[in-house]
Amino acid sequence: MTWANRQPGCTLPHVAVQTGTEQLIEGLRDEILGLVRRYHEAAFPKQPFIPGESPYPVAGRVFDEQEMLSLTEAMLEMWLTTGRFAARFEREFAARFGLRHAILVNSGSSANLLAVSALTSPRLEDRRLRPGDEVITAAAGFPTTVNPIVQKGLVPVFIDSEMATWNPDVSQLEAALSDRTRAIIMAHTLGNPFDLDPVAEFAERHNLWLIEDCCDAVGSLYKGRQVGTWGDLATVSFYPAHHLTMGEGGCVLTNKALLRSLVDSFRDWGRDCWCEPGQDNACGRRFNWQIGEMPAEYDHKYIYQHLGYNLKATDLQAAVGVAQLDKLQSFIATRKRNFGRLRAGLADLESVFVLPEATPETDPSWFGLALGVREDAPFTREELVGYLEQRRVGTRLLFGGNLLRQPAYAHVEHRVIGNLPVADFILERVFWMGVYPGLDDVAVDWLIELMHHFVREH
Repeated sequence: MTWANRQPGCTLPHVAVQTGTEQLIEGLRDEILGLVRRYHEAAFPKQPFIPGESPYPVAGRVFDEQEMLSLTEAMLEMWLTTGRFAARFEREFAARFGLRHAILVNSGSSANLLAVSALTSPRLEDRRLRPGDEVITAAAGFPTTVNPIVQKGLVPVFIDSEMATWNPDVSQLEAALSDRTRAIIMAHTLGNPFDLDPVAEFAERHNLWLIEDCCDAVGSLYKGRQVGTWGDLATVSFYPAHHLTMGEGGCVLTNKALLRSLVDSFRDWGRDCWCEPGQDNACGRRFNWQIGEMPAEYDHKYIYQHLGYNLKATDLQAAVGVAQLDKLQSFIATRKRNFGRLRAGLADLESVFVLPEATPETDPSWFGLALGVREDAPFTREELVGYLEQRRVGTRLLFGGNLLRQPAYAHVEHRVIGNLPVADFILERVFWMGVYPGLDDVAVDWLIELMHHFVREH
């Protein structure tokens, strides 16, 4: 068996007597990986944070030689679509949540699209989402939590957020309910879990689907239980800013075999076949299916149940994710430490800032630290953000703020509960700063000092 025709999951055979070609390949591989280690050491040395000179980013990739080695292994195999690294990542990532299924996709936004799309499948019979059905969501957040609702012909029903937690105000769920309500999709804001107990109870009582957008919240706990395990489906992003990265990438999580098969189908062109790339006839009856009006014995690989997409990730991406998984717990611990240090250092500035508060009974795996500039503060958000950016401190607004004031949503059919005062406050006065694992105590302490200096000046 040559290196070029290996299938996913195969390894180079280790036999007592190798052929000359196999020995050459093994030797070259070891040489390449040795050079990658040396290259990493030379190209990516650890740089100390120098106050006033080093940038303070909101987020970024954190990696070492292991990610480069894993990526090189995948590159040498040249299995460019989903393969053995993807299968391993799905298995290990699902296990970390205590769930049965993780479906790897090409982005967190695609994960949201697939989660909503899966719920429109005719295979769900009376529970399928149909055009005109309503989905409860938060007005303040990231667009691609909401966009799939609109893209699938559904009607978003917007509720407001809470001050300080910046999460959806779940007290508005009852007001949002109508005879067309079929689902809830909401995100855990900046890693802070929304109040899951009343949301899950509300969903169960009214027979609603629940999708948790966990793109900013991997590792967060609500009442000791991981977010992503409360709903019917959950979504995750592996963009470089997130808790672990593949560069691009995302994941859909579920415990339900039917939902897993539907997500798989929509991800893989809408086909009915479940063969992995490079595999044929996993069902054992590839040419012996009769579905709908298709001809008898039509190739199952080309029978389509849904109007799907191609949203698979590559094995190259998954190889990076496999290496990142080993660091996930340390990443989470560092995020918590950085958030705690920064939050404590800003506690005496509460007269000018609305400081972030964790939802009761939660242990957030923080994505960032958000501040709201109070209306009576002697400065504006824009003045503070400008001051920080000039000193190489990265800042971000809290995503889209009140999405209903964004141009993209001007003509979107929707319902809204109340006047959304907190969503407007988020739009006009909230921003956030980084707590990601690439920052150390020196960096965090410098930012605390910088914030105090700005407030003193005003």
